[in-house]
Amino acid sequence: MKNGAYIDRFLQGVEEIARKVSREDIDRAIETLYQAWKDGRTVFTAGNGGSAGTATHLAADLNKMTAIPGQPRLRAMSLVDNIPLVSALVNDDGWDNVYTEQLATFYRPGDVLVTISVHGGTGRDKAGAWSQNLMKAIAYVKERGGTTIGLAGFDGGAMREVCDVCVVVPYDTTPHVEGFHVVLHHLIAFCLAERIAGGAGLSRQ
Repeated sequence: MKNGAYIDRFLQGVEEIARKVSREDIDRAIETLYQAWKDGRTVFTAGNGGSAGTATHLAADLNKMTAIPGQPRLRAMSLVDNIPLVSALVNDDGWDNVYTEQLATFYRPGDVLVTISVHGGTGRDKAGAWSQNLMKAIAYVKERGGTTIGLAGFDGGAMREVCDVCVVVPYDTTPHVEGFHVVLHHLIAFCLAERIAGGAGLSRQ
């Protein structure tokens, strides 16, 4: 097997993450979304690069998998999906404001924002500091009485400090972090669906 050593190292990393990731933080994220469902809030998701794809996938699963017959629906919306709107906002207001400008239209007090970032909004490259659009979106929601959930990697970065709940993938490579974020989003969405299914008869006031 020509690639056996690489395959083994990669999968050993996955095993290490699964052992070390905080069960308590995952539980807090699920319960935060469960409360959002009970309260009739909207859940917004956002990310950049590969994390944008995860944000889209998470919003889809939060809508679809939690659609339990006889129960109210959870509203979830990805802020990365409307390409004409996103590109217009970037063109006119800059990349840093692409999510806050959408939240200014759609956000209502008490809503939830889920931000997804490999480095948690810490670090920089030739374009400047990473994920400042996410950091501004987090600040926007927190300043207006909302709740923020972060999915981060490495040491959690700035998101670990500012988000109400932050699930950190404790590993230092982008493919492991991005890949395990998808594992986490499936875990969270499907567990949430079970919570909602088990809450038959609950009503939202």
